[in-house]
Amino acid sequence: MASHFDIDLLMPAPMMPFVMERLDQAFRVHKLWLAADGDALLAEVSSRIRAIAAGGGAAVTADLMRRLPRLECVAGFGVGYDSIDVQWAGAHGITVTNTPDVLTEEVADTALALTLMAVRRLPQAERYLRAGNWLERPFALTPTLRGRTAGILGLGRIGKAIARRLAACGVPVHYHGRHRQEDVDLPYHATPVDLARAVDVLVVVTPGGVETRGMVDAAVLKALGPNGVLINIARGTVVDEDALIAALRDGTILGAGLDVFAHEPQVPQALLDLDNAVLLPHVGSATTYTRQAMGQLVVDNLVAWAQGRPVLTPVPETPIKVA
Repeated sequence: MASHFDIDLLMPAPMMPFVMERLDQAFRVHKLWLAADGDALLAEVSSRIRAIAAGGGAAVTADLMRRLPRLECVAGFGVGYDSIDVQWAGAHGITVTNTPDVLTEEVADTALALTLMAVRRLPQAERYLRAGNWLERPFALTPTLRGRTAGILGLGRIGKAIARRLAACGVPVHYHGRHRQEDVDLPYHATPVDLARAVDVLVVVTPGGVETRGMVDAAVLKALGPNGVLINIARGTVVDEDALIAALRDGTILGAGLDVFAHEPQVPQALLDLDNAVLLPHVGSATTYTRQAMGQLVVDNLVAWAQGRPVLTPVPETPIKVA
């Protein structure tokens, strides 16, 4: 099919079928994962590639971008973009986009559900019923959301949407971020440890990457305390998994609800073996409606760039701002 734009685009990993179809209609797409020899394909097309569509967790490294001298735009699928070296891209005049907003409410819904599941032990109760144990005796009484205080670690779009949901449940909310937000009327804490000490539900919503790697460590978990519950719907790398496993085993904290892990899709057996951990396979935004909206935003960003218009959702490190 002839390209609508006379532009070569690199797709390192598979994306949703309708995204691939629409990009195929608009660009000359080179699908790296289908090549028998990826290096040979890159050598053949590198001088022509002007854009990358990055989905499927594909890493867009400085080494890859350095091989593409005409690269101008990297369109990422997802609100997180720690798999893209945005610092290198920004320093070399390359625009990077992500897909915020369209997944905010879906991920916030998941965070609230995961909080209820972890605090009320709802997955454990279902397993108890399915095993036939209810025929012998009722499921044990559980902790409650009543009387708790929640802390949001990373009060961005998603963090604020989670805070609204928790407030509707009657749960007071505190927060920590890189800076106090003057327009936010919630208690602020200067460090993650300070926040954890003040709450008993800690919801991790901060971006991934080098700056936040291992931010939730043994000291934070100790501050959260034996009645505390950790919820992570951000990136697995933000939490020290070894410290978390130890804290769950020895009662340093009460429980955890995790949608993300350090080495997805590999989940440590030690976590799988813990009954006080609720584990989901990174489904925070995984509904048909939201993923289609995210995919369409990838397409829309690339088309806007190709037409010479401002991209719709540049990341803060990008050299091109929204008009």
